[in-house]
Amino acid sequence: MAKSPRKRAGKAIEAQAKIVRFVPRHLLEQVESSRGCHKCGSLFVEVEPAFIHCRYCGSLSRIRGASLLAQEEWEMRSGMRLAS
Repeated sequence: MAKSPRKRAGKAIEAQAKIVRFVPRHLLEQVESSRGCHKCGSLFVEVEPAFIHCRYCGSLSRIRGASLLAQEEWEMRSGMRLAS
């Protein structure tokens, strides 16, 4: 839970936020069935809209049937790609 003090009209206000990411069940099953990264076997993976990204070795595995448009939108919103 992230806590950050903010000042508003001279008073300190403490904001609390919790970010929860919902991953569709079929994507979680795909990661669990593949035993993590296909290249290094690490379980330190992140499920993106169209890829499974290994945070240990950096490899990307394409998720069959996933939308590349959704992947592009996710990259733009998360700051992974700069709009030109």
